[in-house]
Amino acid sequence: MKSIDLATNRLALDPATAGDLRTTLSQDRQGGLKQAAQQFEGMLLHLMLKSMRDATASTGLLDSEQSRLFTAIGDQQMALNLSPQMPLGFAGLIEQQLGRSTKGKRADDGAGSSLEAVQSPQRSQYAATAAAQLAGAGSPRGVPVSARAGASPGAAVVAGSAGAVPTGPREFVDRVWPHAVEAAAATGVPPRFLVAHSALESGWGKHEIKASDGSPSFNLFGVKAGRSWSGPTVDVQTSEFVDGVAQPERAKFRVYASYAEAFRDYANLLRSKPRFAGVIGQQDGAQFARSLQQAGYATDPMYAEKIARIIGGASLRQALAT
Repeated sequence: MKSIDLATNRLALDPATAGDLRTTLSQDRQGGLKQAAQQFEGMLLHLMLKSMRDATASTGLLDSEQSRLFTAIGDQQMALNLSPQMPLGFAGLIEQQLGRSTKGKRADDGAGSSLEAVQSPQRSQYAATAAAQLAGAGSPRGVPVSARAGASPGAAVVAGSAGAVPTGPREFVDRVWPHAVEAAAATGVPPRFLVAHSALESGWGKHEIKASDGSPSFNLFGVKAGRSWSGPTVDVQTSEFVDGVAQPERAKFRVYASYAEAFRDYANLLRSKPRFAGVIGQQDGAQFARSLQQAGYATDPMYAEKIARIIGGASLRQALAT
């Protein structure tokens, strides 16, 4: 059966893309893997274009947040259209890797297993590493040791699993980066934005919420435990802003088994709540921060400014430097 070409003649932000890919995988597994690989290559091309944009000074009357947003959308669409016409050579390699990872799966669950392989952390990390190599050493957004080619994906998180407090931003970034890359693949948000958000909520890992027995909660995003949460919780003293004034209160927060679980739950929270629709796929750091605040993620009136300051700050930039 001839597969439908998902890589052309559609918008980059089309929400139906994932559903169409799942359908194609169920009907033509090899064709679906090829399309998924082309989409990954398009992501790499978009990251390369964005790195080039970031390295170019943008000043003038037409420079604004709105123009940068539409430029980012235009670059994303251009990368999607150029990928099948001007292949970089990565699509074939990714297709082979995905084919090997799903080889031997039962035919009746081929669509689910293939799509799971496409979205797996290992594939996302491969894409991040390849993008860093495309961008070059001078890229303003580097990749930490944990995400470089040849590094063990779990090497940087061993210390985090033991609950040791990070000594600084670089150690914190190395610890959470693989999980941020996985969450970025699920939300369409650059991983450094997610790292910045977790850095704000946890004080770069130094003020992470502790469980009742003193063990780490791995809750890096300050996610509270509402009625829908059936997992473990911890009751801690916190503060909420009322009319611009901080008021102390006690609240229940979620407790996770690992940083990986925390980032997955955070990504699921953003994707499952309609109020966070403006956050999904956001490529502008300042707008990402504003969208979180406008959606009611926190009551601090300076919340968006604090996240944006970390995204554009020296601490994160140096921690991400190669």
